[in-house]
Amino acid sequence: MRWWTLGIVALGSFMLMLDLSVVSIALPQIHTSLGSSFADLQWVFDAYALTLAIFLVAAGSLADRIGRKKLFQIGFAVFTAASLACGLAGGATELSWFRAVQGVGAAVMFAVGPAMLSHEFHGKERATAFTAFGGAVGLAVATGPLIGGSLINALSWRWIFYINVPVGVIALVIGALWVRESRNPKAPPTDWAGLATFSIALGALVYATIRGPVEGWTSGATLGLYALAVVFLGIFVVLQRRLGEKALIDPAFFRNRTFVGISLVAMIGNAGALPSVFFETSYLENVLGVDAWGTGLRFLPLTGAMFVAGALGGGLIGKVPFRLLLGGSTLVMGIGILFLNLTEADSSWTVLIPALVIAGFGMGAFNPARAALAIGVAEPAKSGVASGINETFQQVGIAVGIAGVGAYFQHTVSERFTSSEAGRQLGADTAESAAHGISAGGIESVAAAAGPLRDKVLAAGQDAFMSAFHGAMTLSAILGFIAAVIGFTMLRTKDLHASALSTVPPDVDEDGRVRPDDEAGVAVGA
Repeated sequence: MRWWTLGIVALGSFMLMLDLSVVSIALPQIHTSLGSSFADLQWVFDAYALTLAIFLVAAGSLADRIGRKKLFQIGFAVFTAASLACGLAGGATELSWFRAVQGVGAAVMFAVGPAMLSHEFHGKERATAFTAFGGAVGLAVATGPLIGGSLINALSWRWIFYINVPVGVIALVIGALWVRESRNPKAPPTDWAGLATFSIALGALVYATIRGPVEGWTSGATLGLYALAVVFLGIFVVLQRRLGEKALIDPAFFRNRTFVGISLVAMIGNAGALPSVFFETSYLENVLGVDAWGTGLRFLPLTGAMFVAGALGGGLIGKVPFRLLLGGSTLVMGIGILFLNLTEADSSWTVLIPALVIAGFGMGAFNPARAALAIGVAEPAKSGVASGINETFQQVGIAVGIAGVGAYFQHTVSERFTSSEAGRQLGADTAESAAHGISAGGIESVAAAAGPLRDKVLAAGQDAFMSAFHGAMTLSAILGFIAAVIGFTMLRTKDLHASALSTVPPDVDEDGRVRPDDEAGVAVGA
């Protein structure tokens, strides 16, 4: 039974993460098909990541109480139905709303899946299970562009969603027949007040960041949304402290230094990683003129690196301290992303290979270690909540990273293009409108609409895009380096729960010497 559980969790995780990465390859087609703006394209990404982040902790808590298998099945059903609706969407706003519903189903699967594995697998088999789980997540992120490109070229962008439907139906049947139920009857009731205040705070934060370049960073609307986010975040913190163990996010978790560390590493690391994939795709398709299938093929170095590193990284769990695994993987990722500054508007696509390979190794090694450590810091009865909290931080990082790095990108394009000679010749309003088109990937169409200024606008548009691209990738790399520093300095083996200590190595002190068993927290005789 437990291997069926691993199979269904890995499949579900693969599908939900695939729908986070596969969309990047379809954005130019969605832009053309639905007439969407740059902000619309960000929402296609962020509507999914946002609800995924918001509902993760509630899903973990609810699953512990009513049954992990039951809720996982419900989540897979919601995800499958919403995928069909996304494929049928007739406009960008409609697509974003259906993506938000899809994210709710994904939240349930992502929160509950690791807890199901933690319940079924113990000792060395747990490391194997989480290696497979991390490999599925990494493979989905890595193969998303290739799968998306093949579906778009052969059919249309809508099939990146339709493909989930038959897979979801098959998975639901397997889950119903061959997966065991597990629950924690002593789990506290879901904190709906906490869920509401957290949702409003996070939604206001992301919406303000996405709309900032359009509305203006000092506009009443933008500042009002940021103020709303601060107020509701404050209310949320007060509620959590009063409720204690019954809170949506138990404050006791945050007294564990390693739990805080892995949460920050997951959030900040992903805030750098996913925007890099988003903008690499845009560079290939909108600057180099590569089609969807060709873009997918050019991501194969990333795919291969993530696959190999995921297998190697999973195998190192229990042999290498988590702080070295997670600090090292995010450091490598940041270095790889920094190599994207080698690109130019007239470069060959091969200039991306060093970045794809190096960053791919970092991303691939990160996933299995992060999932195992997030579960390892909690007692088994609270594994669903612990998994949900960590995944929440990861998805918050993705949502805020896409919004924040995207806002920086859009602002830089606008500033660079409107101040160029071509921008001044177009006039302030026309240049600003053209800059929004360039940000959304319409460099050629913007230039074509400029008439006799076509060549000047094309050159200025490419210059603005590349300047913004380099700045955005430097920002993403810096986020990776910050995550690495946190990983190296905050993660400790001695903070893990006793149930996980038999599968991990002892910590070493500052001089590289192994700590005694009682200090490092390693079970004697394990």
